[in-house]
Amino acid sequence: MINKLSGWDDTIVALSTASGAGAIAVVRITGSNTFQIIESLFPSKKLSTQATHTVHVGMLAENGINIDEVVLAIFKGKKSYTGEDTIEISCHGSMYIQQQIIAACVRKGARVAKAGEFTQRAFLNGKLDLTQAEAVADIIAANSQKAQQIALNQLRGGFANQLKTLREELVTFAALIELELDFSEEDVEFVDRKKLIENIVDIENEVRPLIESFKIGNAIKNGIPVAIVGKPNAGKSTLLNTILNEDRAIVSNIAGTTRDTIEDTIQIDGVQYCFIDTAGLRTTTNEIELVGVAKAKQKITEAQIVLLVCDVAEPIDDVILQYKNLALTTEQKCIIVLNKLDAISKCDAYDIEEAIATLSKQKCIAISAKSKTHIDKLMALIVSQAELSLSTENTIITNARHYNELQQTLISLTEIRTALSNNLSGDLISVDIKKALMHISALTGNIEHDKDILGTIFGKFCIGK
Repeated sequence: MINKLSGWDDTIVALSTASGAGAIAVVRITGSNTFQIIESLFPSKKLSTQATHTVHVGMLAENGINIDEVVLAIFKGKKSYTGEDTIEISCHGSMYIQQQIIAACVRKGARVAKAGEFTQRAFLNGKLDLTQAEAVADIIAANSQKAQQIALNQLRGGFANQLKTLREELVTFAALIELELDFSEEDVEFVDRKKLIENIVDIENEVRPLIESFKIGNAIKNGIPVAIVGKPNAGKSTLLNTILNEDRAIVSNIAGTTRDTIEDTIQIDGVQYCFIDTAGLRTTTNEIELVGVAKAKQKITEAQIVLLVCDVAEPIDDVILQYKNLALTTEQKCIIVLNKLDAISKCDAYDIEEAIATLSKQKCIAISAKSKTHIDKLMALIVSQAELSLSTENTIITNARHYNELQQTLISLTEIRTALSNNLSGDLISVDIKKALMHISALTGNIEHDKDILGTIFGKFCIGK
């Protein structure tokens, strides 16, 4: 299949483990001449006659000169990751040895693989669909437990199975429309149009949650940005240091100490959060501080959650004005953090919390960043505001390409429903059905892709995968 689709009939080789020296390294080779090449370097055994998924130990050598004692793992044909004959060479982790093995394979007829080429061959050989292939890259890049779980679910075919069901439903629907066209000149009604509309609505209701999951999926994949903002000396940097449990930001009584953004990440309940300490928001003529304030405002627009840090002793009206000046969108979440709780009584703090929460209609909590009072409650509040309620066992979209194709699918489905409601002819409806099917097929790779598109997708992989 690969030769028909790509014109490639060569054998590729690359380092599959991380680059650099280590205890061991793995060099992977795949393609039609895999056994011929490795047997020329491993004369002690006829590898092509050995069973698949077997391991063999011996000396790898070229022209009588030993390279390294290695362990060879054999994977034959369709039973391999790529769908082609594959051998994985486990060697000592010296960079020199790695390079010598790859160079020897190249001299025997292989070429060095491009980024993602092993997985691309797995896709072209039908071992993975395109969504599963992309999940491989997501697993490698996963920086949190939930990101890894979502990618693993996709690799195991969760998303692909849903797309397969959607496609089957659309094909069945298309067949009914075609049948209607075939008998359009006869007074025969095979399916009530109201029933067809119900079918399309059902399909729309399957697509829409996938689209809506992208907001959560993208946040989990890339981390949830949390901007820490407020006036100078409100305790923003102290709060960042307390959250990170390290002295990441300079803390000073001098207002305006933070001139640039400081960012760092932590994991909470398996999700990565990126906390951003920003310059104090105030009117200033200092050119450097003005740049910091501009950056702070930019980070506010990019944040999913904004922590507005205020001194608990500030007048309530001033706090409300600060919140309004943030001009947040309806999509953004804000937590008003009343810092320096130690300066007033807990009863007063509770009353202030209630008043500000009522007036601002936002979450409000009193803390002491310095003594770490109520920091645990603040972190719980941040997690609740992230609204990551979907189970990672559900299909969650994390890829912008998937999101865009699903949006286009939904547009086509809406056009079909509108056409049915307006009693338009089946030939006009068929056009939108074909569009919807095209977008579903583009997700899984069941249509022929332009080489440039595949190059873009698989070029994001590391070499050797």
